[in-house]
Amino acid sequence: MALVMHVGKPNKNALKILIAAEYVGVDVKCPENFEMGVSNKTPEFLNMNPFGKVPVLETPDGVIFESNAITRYVARLNTDIGLFGSSPVEYGQIEQWIDFASMEIDLNLLTWLRQRIGLDNYVSLIEEASVAALKRALDALNIYLTSHTFLVGDAVTLADIIMTCNLYSGFKFMMTKSFTSEFPHVERYFWTMVNQLNFRKIIGELKQTEIIGELKHDMRFSKTNAYAKPKIVETNESSGMPKEEDIPNSKAKNLLDLLPPSKIILDDWKRLYSNTKSNFLEIAVKGFWEMFDPEGYSLWFCEYKYNNKNSVSSVTMNKVGGFLQRMDLARKYAFGKMLIVGNKPPFKVKGMWLFRGLDIPKFVMDECYDMELYEWTKVDPSDEVQKERVNQMIKDHNPIEGEALLYAKCFK
Repeated sequence: MALVMHVGKPNKNALKILIAAEYVGVDVKCPENFEMGVSNKTPEFLNMNPFGKVPVLETPDGVIFESNAITRYVARLNTDIGLFGSSPVEYGQIEQWIDFASMEIDLNLLTWLRQRIGLDNYVSLIEEASVAALKRALDALNIYLTSHTFLVGDAVTLADIIMTCNLYSGFKFMMTKSFTSEFPHVERYFWTMVNQLNFRKIIGELKQTEIIGELKHDMRFSKTNAYAKPKIVETNESSGMPKEEDIPNSKAKNLLDLLPPSKIILDDWKRLYSNTKSNFLEIAVKGFWEMFDPEGYSLWFCEYKYNNKNSVSSVTMNKVGGFLQRMDLARKYAFGKMLIVGNKPPFKVKGMWLFRGLDIPKFVMDECYDMELYEWTKVDPSDEVQKERVNQMIKDHNPIEGEALLYAKCFK
């Protein structure tokens, strides 16, 4: 089936269509010579969409415009994939979240963005109202995502595709880390979604904005000055990134690097763990305790708070994989084992972590939003019962704590 999407540089409205196409296995072509302001004003284009807006999809049976309508059409080309759920109530819930994503997230983000970049005359009261409404929506979404991985059911649906792409503009242009940190479950959800294979193929690498979109106009329309114009940072024209000298303490060490030397050399332990192929208990586990330095490192058990939601093994594995991926920022300072336990749902997720320092590093708690999804308990190395539990987790003992070990993953 030949599908042609007319669009300029792909934005979030085009991205959701292309992601849905990846899921259902449909090829959507985007002409490379499309030029906004020119191509969309031709009689041929206006015959397809008299409003001159993009995207527009040409199909063998006719033309469709409006991005949500196009995304729904593409998703229905292969109903076996399940993007519309598995029951009438799930279909209704998917439509519910699509409306929420459009009216509560996208509309308020777009209003805020248009105020900031000068597409609308700046009125600070309008900006304040849109930001307040956006925060109310994100707060509601955050509460819901406290106990849900996906918006509907146990797999990606059309609701997740549209919600994520609407959030995409916020994370890319407007919502800094200090803004989104108020909504940790939304953060976890967003980064989990954009790292799904079919999302990643279309979106690629994404870095969260470090500044709120800069005001591109004067303030003559402002009635208050509740949002001061952000500092304009001189950029390197070739990369668009701030110059290093404009970033305070850009070369400051991690505070963990300033701790007194430890007798554990973490890379040595990781090599011992990786290279021990036999007699693991006597070589690797015994070696771990010989190296262990309770004055320089701490051990922690973690238990997932919402194990009752882990009803699908593959989804639970993806959840663990996403957590470990986002823990990459701590690789220099940590070693971990994550386990999924049980031979039938609900599956239990638990783990053991070794961290530099006597507490879980603050930067890990601040930056990895999955951390608050787990209960953390500090290990007492003098307690033989806790020590044996550490041994079993390091060794991937099966069964573990009386239950079958379904899956084990090491962070090293």
